[in-house]
Amino acid sequence: MPTAAHPQESDLIFDWNHKGDDPLSKRTKPVAFDDETLRDGLQSPSAINPSIAQKIELLRLMEKLGIDRVDLGLPGAGPQHREHIEALLKVIVSEKMRIIPGCAVRTVISDIEPIDALQQKFGIKIQASAFLGTSPIRQYAEGWTLQKLMETMEVAVKWAVGHGIPVMFVTEDTTRSKPEDVKALYQRAIEIGAYSICVCDTCGHVTPHGVKQLLKFVIEDVIKPTGKKVLLNWHGHSDRGLAVANSLAAVEAGADIVHGTALGLGERVGNCQMDQLLVNLKLMGLIKNDLTHLAEYVRKAHEYTGVPLPQNYPVFGEDAFETGTGVHAAAVIKAKKKGDDWLADRVYSGVPAGDFGLAQKIRIGHMSGKSNVIFWLESHKIEATDARVDKILAAAKSASRLLTEAELKALAG
Repeated sequence: MPTAAHPQESDLIFDWNHKGDDPLSKRTKPVAFDDETLRDGLQSPSAINPSIAQKIELLRLMEKLGIDRVDLGLPGAGPQHREHIEALLKVIVSEKMRIIPGCAVRTVISDIEPIDALQQKFGIKIQASAFLGTSPIRQYAEGWTLQKLMETMEVAVKWAVGHGIPVMFVTEDTTRSKPEDVKALYQRAIEIGAYSICVCDTCGHVTPHGVKQLLKFVIEDVIKPTGKKVLLNWHGHSDRGLAVANSLAAVEAGADIVHGTALGLGERVGNCQMDQLLVNLKLMGLIKNDLTHLAEYVRKAHEYTGVPLPQNYPVFGEDAFETGTGVHAAAVIKAKKKGDDWLADRVYSGVPAGDFGLAQKIRIGHMSGKSNVIFWLESHKIEATDARVDKILAAAKSASRLLTEAELKALAG
């Protein structure tokens, strides 16, 4: 926070985000998160399936970040998947984690039966995230009718509820489904025991306006008439690049739980970026989670799945808090020389690096000024003589990129 040495934050930053009627600022109920990295995330065409040990590391980071729920995978997908899920459940139980486990299943009993066995083996509840395609285009392609969908859902949900398995009923492609179909399926699922429902933008079709319209319908016309307390989930994809914006719209519209994955991993171009969602909700003041381990979570997801972490990826890419531009760097350097990390983190950044376990970095390149060079030399405890500064700056001005640490040390030597 600002110190007595300078004015209050409101005097230094005029925040247009808080002007006018902002529905997000009026939200009072907590926002919860369901991490799909280990299931939907691994459906990415580019992803490697991490080892058990690597998945456990990611699970522990989710716990540290205060993520509420985790999808451990598809137990019906084969022995390897079951082995990984069991290892993760063992850690959740032995370490007394707060995170709530779940597994994705088709709405067929053969997929749900393994969850029954796992619940008995580990002595904890495991959510069955039972999914079923509902859009007209999917029904047409599959040759399904609403009656067929209803029968399929009823058999699966009744079996799960009858075996003490908490059910989240998931309608795939909800954002392109008919209101009457969505209403009929959700209300019947709730009636026979589903405690949670999930609205999905499976194909990344919807816009923020569409999210709010759809969730308003689900809350007012589907959930409220049942008279039951039902958790409302939002699960969105990034095909139009709107996943984070859509998830924020879902929070505004009243969703209880929002889904995402590290780096936005997932089917096709992926899901909502859990890391970016957490950053934005933290900056909006809607969550108080300690996010100092968020950078580690992103880096390890990148390393363990093999999916690229672009240099210009928001907040966690290599370029996010680095600058070699003279004017920008000069402002950051002046703040640092005041001994004011709070100021240095904000004077040329909309995201304070320190809140997420990161730091501002001053680099030297063709757009740098003397202040960049002097700061770099002083921070490396090297005397900033005129000759040394001029030599480094001349090399930087003739380069086509930022100079590396090794190059700078050689020039300063």
